[in-house]
Amino acid sequence: MPNIESAKKRMRQSKKRRALNKWRKERLKLQVRSLHEAIRVKDLETAEAELRKTCSILDKVSTTSTMHKNTAARKKSRLAMRVNALRST
Repeated sequence: MPNIESAKKRMRQSKKRRALNKWRKERLKLQVRSLHEAIRVKDLETAEAELRKTCSILDKVSTTSTMHKNTAARKKSRLAMRVNALRST
């Protein structure tokens, strides 16, 4: 445990930020999981709706320090490719 006041405050801030980052990442994982499920059952309409929701969450997460914007863009691109592959079959 820290003894200095600034170190105590830093620890409190880190705890809050860690919890918020974990919540954001878990929310994103759940959304990606539902998108993968829609792709697995080959439901194009649901997959497109889930892709829109997923991209929205990725954009929101990438504006914070939780995820880099290029990482979010890469994930969006790869998910969109999978939905487009579903569309072409």
